[in-house]
Amino acid sequence: MMRVLNARPRLAALVALGWAACAALYPLDRAHAFDGPDLYPGEAALYDAAAKDGLVVSSNTGANWANWGALEAAFTKRYPNVTLAYNDIGSGPAMVALDRTRAKPMIDTLYAFGVVGVDAASRGLLAGFKPTNFDRLPTVARDADARWFTVHQMPIVFIVNKKLVKTVPRSWADLAKPEYKGAIVYPDPRTSGAGEVAVFAANLAAGGSLETVRPGIDYLAELHKIGNVLRVDIGGYTDFLKGKIPIWISFEMDGLRAKYADGMGDEVELVGPLDGTVAAPYTMSLVKGARDDSAAKLWLNFALSDMGQRLFAEGFVRPAVPDLALAPDIAARLPKLPKVELLDVARALLRKADIDAGWAQAVLGN
Repeated sequence: MMRVLNARPRLAALVALGWAACAALYPLDRAHAFDGPDLYPGEAALYDAAAKDGLVVSSNTGANWANWGALEAAFTKRYPNVTLAYNDIGSGPAMVALDRTRAKPMIDTLYAFGVVGVDAASRGLLAGFKPTNFDRLPTVARDADARWFTVHQMPIVFIVNKKLVKTVPRSWADLAKPEYKGAIVYPDPRTSGAGEVAVFAANLAAGGSLETVRPGIDYLAELHKIGNVLRVDIGGYTDFLKGKIPIWISFEMDGLRAKYADGMGDEVELVGPLDGTVAAPYTMSLVKGARDDSAAKLWLNFALSDMGQRLFAEGFVRPAVPDLALAPDIAARLPKLPKVELLDVARALLRKADIDAGWAQAVLGN
C-alpha cells in the first residue's frame, strides 16, 4: 500500500473497514510541496488547507483497477502532508455503504460506474463541486449541479483471439454470421457494468435509443438462438488469457491489459465495431457531509487534472477530458472507434429495469 512518512501517525484504525491506510504527516515545507508550477490556479493554497487535517478517504478506488494505484502513488508523492486512504468494494456496495452512513459519512469521495453515481446523487448523498477541467467535459459527462463528473471512460469493443478466429468480425452484424457459432462471450448485463453497457452498445447498432433497449435485447437474444454465444460470463478475463474465449465483448481496458500487460501481444485484436459502440463513464463525487472537504477537493482535482488524466491513459482507460495530448506510444495503443457515443447515464438509469427484466426474459426465458 502506501509508505509510512514518519513515526507520528494521526489516523484512527481503519483496518476493520478494509481501508488501505497510509501514514501520517510531517511539517509542511512549501518550497518542497511539489516541483514545478501549480497544476491549476489555487493548487498550493488548497494543499495548505488540506494539510491541516491531512486525510482524505476515497471510496472504491482500488489500486488494481483503472490505474488508480498510479494516481494514488502520484498524489501521495505530490502532497506528502495529506494521507490518502481508500478501499475497493465495487460501485453498488460503495453507494449502499454511503447511504447507510449518510448522517455521518466515513468517506470523503465516491468513485463509481456512472449509472451508480447518478443514483447516488438522486438519493441526496453527494455535494456539488466543480474540479479543475470540469467545464472542459462534454455536457453528458457531468451533472448540471456538479454532484458527479466523469473521470475516465471505457468503450465496449470486440476483443478477439486471432489464434482462435480466422476472420476478425468488424461489426455487430458480422457477429451473427455462421462462422462465429459458439465463439462469443459477454458479461451478464444484470450484474456487470460491462454487460449493461454492452446492451446499450448493441442497441445503438440495432437502431435503438435510450427510450427503448428492446432492439439491443432482441439482437443479443438472436445471437443466443442461432448458437453464436458460447456463454454469458462475468469472469472472462482469466479464460481469455487461457485461450478459452474466441470473441469477448467487454470493456476496451480488458483487451488492452491482455495485449500489452499480460503477454498476449499480437494474438489479440481490439475492434471498435463499424456500426457503433458505447463508452461507459466512470464518475467521482464529493460526498455530502465529507469529513475533510479540502483534502477531498484536492484529490478530486488531481483525478481530473491533466496529470491525473494522463495517468488514467497509461492504465488502459480513456481520459474524460477531451483533446488531451498523450504520449505517442500511449495514444497508439488505443484502437480506432469509427462510431462511439458516451453513455448518457442519467437517461440510462431509467432503462436499468428494462435491461434486467427484458434480457432475462428474451435470453434466459425467465
